[in-house]
Amino acid sequence: MSQRTSGSCRGPIDRRHWLQLGGLNLGALCSGMHPRDWQLHGALDRRDEDFSVILFWANGGPSHLDLFDLKPQAPREYRGPFRPISTNVIGLQISELLPRLASRADKFTLIRSLHHERVEHSGGTNRFLTGYPSVAANLADSEFPEIGSVVSKQLASRARDIPLFIANTKFYGGGSAYLGTSHKPYMPSPNPLTSSGNNRYDPVPLFRGPRQVDRLAISGDGVVTLRRRQKLLESLDRIPRSLDARQRLGSIDVLQRRAVEMLASPRMRTAFDLARETIATRARYGHTHWGKSLLTCRRLVEAGVRFVQCQATFRLNPTTGRTSNWDDHSVNSDIFQAYREKLPSFDQSVSALIDDLYRRGLDRRVLFIFCGEFGRTPQIRHQDSSGRPGRDHWSRAMSVLLAGGGLKMGQVIGQTNARAEEPIERIMNSNCLLATIYRRFGIDPAEAYLDHAGRPIPILSEGRPIAELF
Repeated sequence: MSQRTSGSCRGPIDRRHWLQLGGLNLGALCSGMHPRDWQLHGALDRRDEDFSVILFWANGGPSHLDLFDLKPQAPREYRGPFRPISTNVIGLQISELLPRLASRADKFTLIRSLHHERVEHSGGTNRFLTGYPSVAANLADSEFPEIGSVVSKQLASRARDIPLFIANTKFYGGGSAYLGTSHKPYMPSPNPLTSSGNNRYDPVPLFRGPRQVDRLAISGDGVVTLRRRQKLLESLDRIPRSLDARQRLGSIDVLQRRAVEMLASPRMRTAFDLARETIATRARYGHTHWGKSLLTCRRLVEAGVRFVQCQATFRLNPTTGRTSNWDDHSVNSDIFQAYREKLPSFDQSVSALIDDLYRRGLDRRVLFIFCGEFGRTPQIRHQDSSGRPGRDHWSRAMSVLLAGGGLKMGQVIGQTNARAEEPIERIMNSNCLLATIYRRFGIDPAEAYLDHAGRPIPILSEGRPIAELF
């Protein structure tokens, strides 16, 4: 019998198959690459069955000059009061307020040369986390799907008894956009103010407090509200037994059913239970908002969550500032005093997480990322009537810290000029970071989704993985 394929027509191609075929070409055209070039240039790995991301998001924008890209030789109005200190990687220096991280620099990498074009908070968040500039400026919800939602969509067939995408609360300018409600993150107890531009709310916990352990519910801004529908979650202890009666689930829609299964899962409940950690481990992370949050992040990825995002908010002393985020204009806070207050906790908690990634063998499959939507102005500003110092929005340069993920650590990628105003070496669009993450997930960034108008939009239209990390 002939092995030659039939020449007969297979019939019309439906929209889904058209996207799979045509979307690749559209994305490649936008990026200036042919679809096969993603393979030829090493842009795709085999899909990693275990790879996960923890995104510790410094909403408001952290100052690269005061954390990871200090310029001690710059003029006084630029350099700030903090001295750079050496790390255990030759030639790599960071802020003196981060001594624990300095001793672990071989376990992280700094990228100092990313940039993009949006300088407002929600527009910058949309731009950084989706790869696309929004039409609107101060948008509450992103116009394109953020990276966690894309991961949720791509890995949806593997969702079982624990969410693929978890967050403590919604980002201002974040969201699932045209991927829909089912690809929003699960959020234990979000605060809607976090998506409004308000910057004075209390830090939102990802971890469960003692009074919340048995009241875990999905909020109205998460997948679906269950506690308000038929009171299905009277007690987590009763849910697993009730699920044995399969006919009860028949009347619940797909999203509700998935939510019930997740909340009933012992794995889900266990992941949020910090009491299962030793006293010594909890002390290493610190009995603080950040310590408990990052320890919970580690437990979630160990349980099978693939993308965890957590706002890095911190309640300052009222005399230091009125905000809880990193939006350190002089009218909001004394930026240098704010850093003196929060960086010791940051240094302890992030260092503890990095230690755990390596101790537990998670560094090969879990990538920790610390960044915000942009950096801060190199020149110090004093607009507040008190004359206190601050820095404003700056998207032309920023620093990003990466740890683990099976990537090459112990290096600095890129360089900014003498005043940290813009990159001068290894200049990269911020999409390059997204392309790197998608590569580790084995997700083709040229794949397209239909937007609300029915147009196919590729996951990324530009940006290539950062070669130095592989």
